[in-house]
Amino acid sequence: MADTILRSLTEQLAGKYRLESENGATLQIAVDSADLPKVVGSLREELGARFIVSIGADRRQRTGNFEVTQVMSIDQEQSFVLIRTAIDPAQLAIDSITGVIPGANWSEREVQDLLGIQVLGHPDPRRLILPDDWPDGSYPLRKDFKFNERPETDGVNRAGPLPGPDGSMVVPIGPFFPTLEEPAYLHLYVEGERILGLDVRLFYSHRGIEKLGDSELTYAQIPFIAERICGICGFVHSTCYCQAIEAASGIEVPRRGQLIRTLLLELERLHSHLLWLGLACHFIGFDTLFMQSWRIREPVMWLAEYLTGNRKTYGMNKIGGVSRDIPPDTAERMATMLAKIETEVTDVVDAILYDSSLRLRLENSGILSPEDARAYCVVGPTARGSGLAIDARIDHPYAAYTELDFEICVEQGCDSWARTMVRIREIKETLKILQQCVAMLEPGPYCVAVSSIDSGVVGLSVVEAPRGEVFHYILSGMGQRPDRWRVRAPTYANLQSIPALLVGMSIADVPISVGSLDPCFACTERMEVTDCNSGNITIYHQKDLLRDLRQQG
Repeated sequence: MADTILRSLTEQLAGKYRLESENGATLQIAVDSADLPKVVGSLREELGARFIVSIGADRRQRTGNFEVTQVMSIDQEQSFVLIRTAIDPAQLAIDSITGVIPGANWSEREVQDLLGIQVLGHPDPRRLILPDDWPDGSYPLRKDFKFNERPETDGVNRAGPLPGPDGSMVVPIGPFFPTLEEPAYLHLYVEGERILGLDVRLFYSHRGIEKLGDSELTYAQIPFIAERICGICGFVHSTCYCQAIEAASGIEVPRRGQLIRTLLLELERLHSHLLWLGLACHFIGFDTLFMQSWRIREPVMWLAEYLTGNRKTYGMNKIGGVSRDIPPDTAERMATMLAKIETEVTDVVDAILYDSSLRLRLENSGILSPEDARAYCVVGPTARGSGLAIDARIDHPYAAYTELDFEICVEQGCDSWARTMVRIREIKETLKILQQCVAMLEPGPYCVAVSSIDSGVVGLSVVEAPRGEVFHYILSGMGQRPDRWRVRAPTYANLQSIPALLVGMSIADVPISVGSLDPCFACTERMEVTDCNSGNITIYHQKDLLRDLRQQG
C-alpha cells in the first residue's frame, strides 16, 4: 500500500518531499512550508486523500524546532500520510492549506492560537480557541507554559463577527437556544427569513485535556481522561487512545479483548443513535416518538451498567485490552434484549417513514452537497448522508470489525432526511453487529501486559464514533508520558460545514439542520449584548458579569 502512494508521490511531486519513515499503513514525509499547499493538493486530487487534522508541536527541547504535521487518510489504501513541516523558532510561520482544503480552517487557527505559529495566507486568522482578551505572547501548548498557569487577561477584545452582506439584518441564535442541548452562537445575516451568510463562534471554554496529557499524566492514566472528552462517546475515545499507544508499541490485543471492545463500542452507537432520534423528533414537536425512542434506549443503558458497572461504560479500557472481563451470562442477556429492541425499533422506524409531515419537514432542509462534504472533510452520518462512503470500521479496520458482516449506510439525499435515514439504518446494522459479537465470544485472555515505549515513536488510531471518525495521535516522550497527544472529535470536522449547510435556508430550518449533525459543542462562559439604540456590541465575560452583579447587589 505504501509503495503505491510513494510511486504516485514520486511521479507528481519529485523533489517536493523527503521520506522519513514507513511503518505499516502509516507513511511519514517531510515537506518545506512553501511546498506544503502543492503537496497536500496533489495528495487530495491524485490519490483521493482526505484531510483529518493539523497537529502543532513544540519540539524545541528535542530538535530545536516547532513542527506542524498534516494528517491525511487515503481510505481506499487503508493508509495514512503524515506530512511534517519543521519550523525555525526565529521564523514562526507556515503556509496555509485552507485555500486547498477548506476543512483545514480550524486546525490551522488552533495551531496559531496555541503555539504562536503564524499561518500565512489564511482566509480568517481570527482567534479560535483562546479567549478574545487572552494576552498576546502567551501560548498554552508550548513546553514552557505550565499546565496550571493562568495569565491575567488584559480586557482587550481582539475579535468580532465577520461582516455580513450589504443590506442584511443580524439574527443572533445562542449561546443558549431551546432546541440545542449545549451552548453555541450563530450570527445569522438574513434578508427576511432567508439566510444570506453566518458567522459561527464556538470554543469558548477549553478544558486543556491535551496539555494535561503532554505534561502531567502517564500513558496509563490518560484513558480515564480520554473517556471524559465526550459525554456520549467515552468508550470510543478511550479505545482510540489505547489503540494509538498499542500501535506505537507494537502491542497485539487478545481476540476476546477485541470482541469486548467491539461490543461496547456498538452499544455506545446504539444508545447514541436512539438518543439523537428522540431529540430530533423533539426538535420538530413530535414528542411521542421522542419518548418512545428514549424508552427503547433505557434497556441499552441497563445492559451497559450490568457489563461495566456504569451506564457510561467508564473504566473498561486499558492499554493492551480491557480492564476486566464481562459476565458469563452476557450472551443470554443480550440475546433477549436485542430481540426486544429490534421489534420496538421497527415500530418507531415505521412511524417515522410513513409520517408525511415529518418527511416534508426534513427533506430539502440543511442541504450539504457531496462537493461541500468533501471540501469541509465531514465524517460519519453527515458524510454518508451526502453520498460519501466513509467509515473507519472499513477504511482503517480495528478491534474485531474485520470478522464482522455489516453494511456502510449511505444516502444520496444530502439533506436532514438523508442524515436521519443513515442513523435509522445504522441502528439496524448495530443490532446485527452485536448479535455477531455475542455469537463469537469465546473464553480466553482479554488483556496483555504492556512494556515501555521508546521515545519519539508515532502512534495513531481512528475509531468510528456515532457522530463519525474519532482520531487520536501520540508522539511518545520520556518518563512514560507522551510528548504530544492530539485528539480530533468528529464534531470538530462536521461543524465547519454549518455555513454551507444553512446559507439559502430559512431561519426556521436552523435548529433541525444543525441538530441533524448530532453536534457536541464546547460550553461557553460569555454572552454578547447589542445596544438597540447605538448598535454597539459588547461581549461579557464571567468576571464582568460577577462585577456587575456585585455592584447591583
